[in-house]
Amino acid sequence: MTLPTTPSFRLDGKRALVAGGSSGIGLACAVALAEAGADVTVSARNAEKLGAVVQQMRNAGFQAQAIAMDVSDVAATEATVAEQGPFDILVNSAGLAIHSPAIETTEQDFDAVSDINFKGAYFLTRAVAKGLLNAGKPGSLINITSQMAHVGGIERAVYCSTKFAVEGFTKAMAIEWGKQGIRVNTICPTFIRTPLTEQTFSNPDRVAWIMDKIKLGRVGEVTDMMGPVVYLASDASALMTGTHMLIDGGWTAD
Repeated sequence: MTLPTTPSFRLDGKRALVAGGSSGIGLACAVALAEAGADVTVSARNAEKLGAVVQQMRNAGFQAQAIAMDVSDVAATEATVAEQGPFDILVNSAGLAIHSPAIETTEQDFDAVSDINFKGAYFLTRAVAKGLLNAGKPGSLINITSQMAHVGGIERAVYCSTKFAVEGFTKAMAIEWGKQGIRVNTICPTFIRTPLTEQTFSNPDRVAWIMDKIKLGRVGEVTDMMGPVVYLASDASALMTGTHMLIDGGWTAD
């Protein structure tokens, strides 16, 4: 009898693009992929901040470089990805949240959130897939959505709608590109401590609501995202596509 061998979690020889990778969840994902051996390109809008992040990653012995990119600018994003690719792995962590009661949502806020969270994510995923298809290569494309892509939330009608939309196109793209070996999945975190969530965590009522929902009794840390992203990027998840990983501490269990 021959014992089975665990598929590798290593990413040596793979090129990864991490959008929104200059801080928070995106930065944690970039570091995790680099630790696993990937050559990581980190992108975000702030070129100065990106440079500092990449230098720190290189100082730690990782392969890393920076590209200033705004995913809401579809034409520029597609041109950059076409020029710099193909990328074997995509992690799209670029996102925006503007919370308000649904009755008070402005058209400007709706468009700003949708342009990054939905439209930007759609065309970035397509751009990376196009490079893989043209090169005849397989790949793993990962969009960071949210537990709010599966449930509703207070003052989050626009945010929830954009994240639900990403879950939808993830499934459709996975069906279209599966035969070419391109996998498309999402990771759906609960509330994670990052600079972008400071406002939420400064509100005692919101904290009470969050803690009541998370069954494990604690909020998320960026390190909670690092194992899942390596898993989905690697051969360890070779049969996973068109689905999601909920990293929510049990929020959606009931």
